[in-house]
Amino acid sequence: MKVLIITGDLAYPLIKSVVEDSAEDVIVHIADTQVAAFLTPRMIINEVKTYFADQMDDIDLILVPGLIKKGTREITKELGIPTFKGSTDGADLAMVLNLLENIQLSEDKPADKLIEEEKRKEAFKIIEDFENDEENIERLLQKPNNIRIGNLPVGEDFPMRVLAEIANAPFLSKEALINKCQYFVDCGADMIDIGMAAGEDFSDKVPELIETLRPIVGDRPLSIDTLNTNEIKVAAEHGIDFVLSLDLGNQSKVAPLLKEKGIPAVLLPTNFSEGISPKTPEERVEAMHQLIKDTDGLKYVADLILDPVNSASIVESIIACRDFHQVNKAPMFFGVGNVTELMDADSGGVNVLLAGIGMELGVSILFTPEESGKTRGSVYELSTASKMMFLAKHRKSIPKDLGINMVAFKDKHKRNDIIENELDGIPQAKLSKPLKFVRDRAGSFRINVDYGTTVSESRIIATHFKKNKADLVIVGKTAKEIYEEIIKKELVTRMEHAAYLGSELQKAEIAMITGKEYVQDFELFKNPDQFKN
Repeated sequence: MKVLIITGDLAYPLIKSVVEDSAEDVIVHIADTQVAAFLTPRMIINEVKTYFADQMDDIDLILVPGLIKKGTREITKELGIPTFKGSTDGADLAMVLNLLENIQLSEDKPADKLIEEEKRKEAFKIIEDFENDEENIERLLQKPNNIRIGNLPVGEDFPMRVLAEIANAPFLSKEALINKCQYFVDCGADMIDIGMAAGEDFSDKVPELIETLRPIVGDRPLSIDTLNTNEIKVAAEHGIDFVLSLDLGNQSKVAPLLKEKGIPAVLLPTNFSEGISPKTPEERVEAMHQLIKDTDGLKYVADLILDPVNSASIVESIIACRDFHQVNKAPMFFGVGNVTELMDADSGGVNVLLAGIGMELGVSILFTPEESGKTRGSVYELSTASKMMFLAKHRKSIPKDLGINMVAFKDKHKRNDIIENELDGIPQAKLSKPLKFVRDRAGSFRINVDYGTTVSESRIIATHFKKNKADLVIVGKTAKEIYEEIIKKELVTRMEHAAYLGSELQKAEIAMITGKEYVQDFELFKNPDQFKN
């Protein structure tokens, strides 16, 4: 296949080098522009007609820069040669050329983004096909290491299930309870947990809590997190699907009822009623085996208790999980929130790493609340991490290039088409002193973010004030939607005010996407230089 690649002067050396080993017959043409992204369809048409008029019958395909603003339909129509967008990064063109026979390129989307989308669709299809294969699920459930919790298959042969805890549920209003539950469902939780209050007895509230949440969770299992036997008994009588938790201190009072009703429970190697909590891996495994023996016949998930870093020992608790799993393949529980809530770090990377460790250990349930700002989004992160680890396990690969990832605040690849010397010889200007503030006669704006349960349910709100009185509210999903409406309504008259609004609205959009708290006139992110010596 003869492929004509159109690029600009600055990117040409890179493009030439990355395609030189291609199996295709490639021509790289430098158009009359320094920056390839500035090319337009009309400019490309003129370039091809000028330089390739006698070769047009031989050219099978034209690839144009992935970053050009318009699509390529006009080029294809006028030249009669199929023309598509290449990659956004010139360094990825070799990959695009290698996949020409296997992908349908786009006239509107850059090729690398198209490939990413296809890989993502493929990844989700693998998971969806697995989850919908009822015959295979029934076969896997015959194995002793898998159980059903409600209608949900759980065990080492299935993706790790994410259990999201609504902490301190008895203290929440009905509206807050519903909103929290809906948020967790929208974030991808497989199961929802009603977190009770330690040392309290709210058994009288349990029926209402279950009744309120059942319509929101749908067919997802609903669990209760308590050691209080009264609360467990009431929950069991009112249709709870799963109980957290039984230990050596309370099991004798509730295990018979749970067995009778077929309700699975999390088992803890503790006796909290007597203040006993084993520390070493050997002690934990021994206590767990004793509890399993004492509750014989009960469907269970073993929780060896994941410790926070440097509190007892996270390593010892991981070793306990490994040692237990070597002799008992029962489903295991991983209290990921024990680590993320007690570590001052963004939760994303921590959650993915813990999910990877959990996968290697044979963990079946990843448990977390979202009680602090730094852990907001943990349910979504663990849901994504679970899918990543299932795919890695399925493909027998490391959790990389799966089609699904948790790279949020950094870039997976360093761009190779950034030309460092493109500003050589061009004069540079620098602000000598700040502009003097002058109030815009058209009025001012207060900007905030209304966070929904998902990004698509969230919105940016810009309230316009004239003479300190609100007179208009502009609502949108993106900064562009808001500032274009401001311009249309002529609500800004000063350039510095327009620049300020653009900056603040973009910050608001970034905050909405990332879950960061947006406060007008305050920075979203800390400057890492302030933490250096």
